[in-house]
Amino acid sequence: MRVRTVVSIAIALGVGAMAVAAPRFARPGPQRDKSQRPSPPARAECRFAGGAAITVDYSSPRMQGRKIFGELVPYGEVWRAGANEATTFVPSDPVHVGAKDGGIDVPAGDYTLFVIPYKDKPWTLIISKRHGEWGIPYPGEQYDLGRTEMGGNVLSSPEENFTIGFTRGSDDVFLMHMTWETTAAFVRISEKK
Repeated sequence: MRVRTVVSIAIALGVGAMAVAAPRFARPGPQRDKSQRPSPPARAECRFAGGAAITVDYSSPRMQGRKIFGELVPYGEVWRAGANEATTFVPSDPVHVGAKDGGIDVPAGDYTLFVIPYKDKPWTLIISKRHGEWGIPYPGEQYDLGRTEMGGNVLSSPEENFTIGFTRGSDDVFLMHMTWETTAAFVRISEKK
């Protein structure tokens, strides 16, 4: 009986100590606050005249004096288009990504973006049906919704932060662009009617 009482008191003290300590460990600190990461979270959004919207959530790494394309991000290999968690692509309604002839018809839903950067030819954009995972490793072609070629430009001055954004073009078409270092890659996106 005495042993049972001692064990019960020890368990009660242990549970009590964990309950008191839990709030201290549960508070978000610098490690839990995503805005304090070296590659902080960022968001790009666009809305078509017909009502369809696209949201892209990604993490924005910095150059920090590093050579990016061809070194940190190898040419010819699948890259997660950002850092940390996988870069999401969430259209509220069906959209078409890429050239009018060809490209990818993307139903409303949650997807992940990957790219294959190249030095001397257009990049490839990959839209993966997998979502909610860490940005690497690439889940594989069997999960691709599709792939399409991207356009590209050389920037006149280096871009320190990796950035994804949208620019409205004519006829309610958007260009989704990815810029970093001295490279800008872009792809045409239209509302699917």
